[in-house]
Amino acid sequence: MNVSAMVWAGTLVAMTAMLLVDLFIVGRRPHEPSIRESSIWVGFYVGLALLFGAGLWLTSGASVAGQFYTGWLTEYSLSVDNLFVFVIIMARFGVPRQYQQKVLLIGIVLALVMRGGFIAAGAALISEFSWVFYIFGAFLIYTAVNLARQGEADEDEFSENVLIRWSRKALPISRDYDGAKLTTYQTGRRLFTPMLIVMIAIGTTDLIFALDSIPAIFGITQEPYLVFTANVFALMGLRQLYFLLGGLLDRLIYLSYGLAVVLGFIGVKLVLEALADNQVPFINGGEHVGWAPHIPIWLSLTVILGTLAAATAASLVRSSRDRRRELADARR
Repeated sequence: MNVSAMVWAGTLVAMTAMLLVDLFIVGRRPHEPSIRESSIWVGFYVGLALLFGAGLWLTSGASVAGQFYTGWLTEYSLSVDNLFVFVIIMARFGVPRQYQQKVLLIGIVLALVMRGGFIAAGAALISEFSWVFYIFGAFLIYTAVNLARQGEADEDEFSENVLIRWSRKALPISRDYDGAKLTTYQTGRRLFTPMLIVMIAIGTTDLIFALDSIPAIFGITQEPYLVFTANVFALMGLRQLYFLLGGLLDRLIYLSYGLAVVLGFIGVKLVLEALADNQVPFINGGEHVGWAPHIPIWLSLTVILGTLAAATAASLVRSSRDRRRELADARR
């Protein structure tokens, strides 16, 4: 896929414009979006992603469009999992609901910047060293195992990292929030508000999720343009999705297991591709491994979509059954 500098520039301008619109909306009127408002925005961004993929289909063919859709679906699913951690952070630090939009938007901007850097680094590594697929694949399989062991996210499982603990000790932090401001003026001196600690928590979380998501998307496509656009579209509308899902996030109890299967599948796919293009001297004498099968993009899309659909359906069935059981127990 040959993407001209003009297409790259046009894409970046369009994405930046949409981000600035989001910033303007939040900055103009901090509030908790209604279900209707959130639904409209989420539908708008999902529709944009589908239209973008259709445009790729018309201009570059079904294979390229399939790679984009598969990458976008994978990254979108990982972004939903990221929302679980955002919910935990918001609850842990008691962020007022009307200011959570700003926190989410800044978190999304940080995620875009971090993923952009990782995409550039990953593309450079892949172009120079084909063996990096072994590392990406092993990392995804390791992440999948940990995710399966972790299971359902729990607020009690959140632990403050070194940077957060250092910030609490080294910086003058006020006891209360001052709107969505990062600093406030109290008792004659300038203090940081707890919002700064929240931003640090969100930023470090974004970094961890970027480490997971970038190897996952490179397991689907090695085209930097598709990797970048799939990540951007996956993050667009995430702020509104946070409020749209609301309590539904607590009901997606099997999502982590579904994502573990997806990441494990992509990790195995990466290892197989690395074996097929093997140049590592101590593996098969530096020769390609002929028996390593190629997993087509349609099969990847089917496996990922089917796994996520099954995990979502199973979660809703389980949560509905548990809710009926709780109601029955309460009536006794």
